[in-house]
Amino acid sequence: MIARLRGTPAGRSAEGLILDVHGVGYLVAATPGVLKRADGGGELTVETFLHVREDALQLYGFADAEERRLFTQLLTVSGIGPKVALAVVSGSPASELRRAIALDDSARFQAIPGIGKKTAERIVLELKDKIVFGDEAVVAVADETPTHLVARDALVELGFSVVEAEQRLADVDPELPPAERVRLALRAA
Repeated sequence: MIARLRGTPAGRSAEGLILDVHGVGYLVAATPGVLKRADGGGELTVETFLHVREDALQLYGFADAEERRLFTQLLTVSGIGPKVALAVVSGSPASELRRAIALDDSARFQAIPGIGKKTAERIVLELKDKIVFGDEAVVAVADETPTHLVARDALVELGFSVVEAEQRLADVDPELPPAERVRLALRAA
């Protein structure tokens, strides 16, 4: 298993980032966080997952170990392969995705291209026990955020996508009532 690579970005292709490690170029399908760091130039450390298939070895790259852990957990969901798992992990920060799982928020996953309603529900159903009981911080978030969902759903009703609503609410104090959070999120628009 190749768990981490450290090298310099040597280019990009349609399949991903080419990382030069002591003269060997590894092709890594990477998350946006990795690609953004690669744009900065210089040496880069990438957490990786090697997916072994009958006809290919594919490397997937992540900005940190938390992204990789969520990716491997997504692979345990029936019907989720590495490309879909990479799309999910690339769609939002891993902490937000874990919170969505803890809150049974399948709409968060439906906002990701390539994820339909049934797949989103399956992700939440199959990972809820693994995420919630394995991560105490997520349990704490699950107790405090029903108001967050109310505010987010209000923004969605006003025409924002789920991702846009989450982005706008990220800058607003979570202690405020939902109506005030929506008002401040709209003001920021």
